[in-house]
Amino acid sequence: MTLRLFYWVIMYKIHCLKNGIRLVYEKLPHTKTVSVGIFVKSGSMYETEKEKGISHFIEHMLFKGTCNRSAKDIAEEMDFAGGHINAYTARECTCYYTKVLSEDLRLSAEILGDMYYNSLFREEDIELERGVIIEEINMYEDSPEDLALDTVCEYMWKDNPLGYIISGSEESVKGISREMMLDYMSRRYTPENTVISVAGAFDEEDMKSIFEEFFSQGKNAPSIILGKPDFTFGTWSRVKDVEQAHLSIAYRGLDLSSDKLYTMSVLNNILGGSMSSRLFQKVREENGLCYSIYSYTASFPQAGMMGIYAGLADNSLEKALDMIDGEIGRICSEKVSEYELKKALSQIKCGIVMSRESAASHMAENGKSLLLTGRVRTDDEILKAVLSVTEEDILNVANEILGVKERTIFILNNK
Repeated sequence: MTLRLFYWVIMYKIHCLKNGIRLVYEKLPHTKTVSVGIFVKSGSMYETEKEKGISHFIEHMLFKGTCNRSAKDIAEEMDFAGGHINAYTARECTCYYTKVLSEDLRLSAEILGDMYYNSLFREEDIELERGVIIEEINMYEDSPEDLALDTVCEYMWKDNPLGYIISGSEESVKGISREMMLDYMSRRYTPENTVISVAGAFDEEDMKSIFEEFFSQGKNAPSIILGKPDFTFGTWSRVKDVEQAHLSIAYRGLDLSSDKLYTMSVLNNILGGSMSSRLFQKVREENGLCYSIYSYTASFPQAGMMGIYAGLADNSLEKALDMIDGEIGRICSEKVSEYELKKALSQIKCGIVMSRESAASHMAENGKSLLLTGRVRTDDEILKAVLSVTEEDILNVANEILGVKERTIFILNNK
């Protein structure tokens, strides 16, 4: 393989604040902005049955006002600086992030710290936001592709929090109280469960001093050991008034500790990760059975998955499944060609390099990796691991993941 590595001189550093919060930072001299992310081990995989949706609810509430700022103040202060503030909740973490000019790093840290420690959780705000979230859940019901992708996870990791819908259900959201939120925060929003990630232009010592000032509180709670979810196999369907049939297939994948993660990434690219992939070419281009078809992967601390999604006409379902099975059988029985491997490696390498042109990307990758795995991989480490994948590696991992008869299938259609 002749693909060349890129050698970056940019390196991340890790600093531990006095209260135990880990701070990972990376200076990017070519930028004039700084991106900050507060990553917390708060997500659907940490919730109980009664708490479904609480991580996402709390994310919303941190924007509703603090002891020092109203919700409008938070928005206006950031807008006045020309910056950007937002957040997201995933299965494995919640992230609050900003992007500002480097001169406004202190403002960014002050606002994020105020939200993290001093949010009010007023009853009237909770009730207003409860209605907003229920509307968000209803809106999500109108997105059949997202619904199919999340529902297959519900069945695949049945009776385990990893399979919970991140936003919760209307019923569960209605049952979440202020006391439940504060109790959950006391368990999840702790120094050991929090990582601050900074990337862009800043003075190193000044930056560390700023975060010591605004993130100095907090104490750890007893650690919670999460059980490894069982993988439930079978076929399920749901009738809904939709124009297309939505097919979602899931296989047991690799968790974040696996040394085969990059092989799975290359396998995914070849099978269904691009417009030139096997599934796209076979099912869509050659046979015209669908508009959208792709494969994807997801890895978590306890489990992982590899999935396939297709949106197609009801009368094409059986034929499409046969073709998907045919491509899976082929990739499990014979090595991919040297050309396919080289093309996949080029695409993945280019994706990594292009994404790293953004300070926000460095911030996100460094923060999430340190939070979930306890380490950060440099770009060169990642590229070296990806480019070392061989045809034999792909065949072995294809059989490990896809070469089993058990899988989870979910079909969303109108009959």
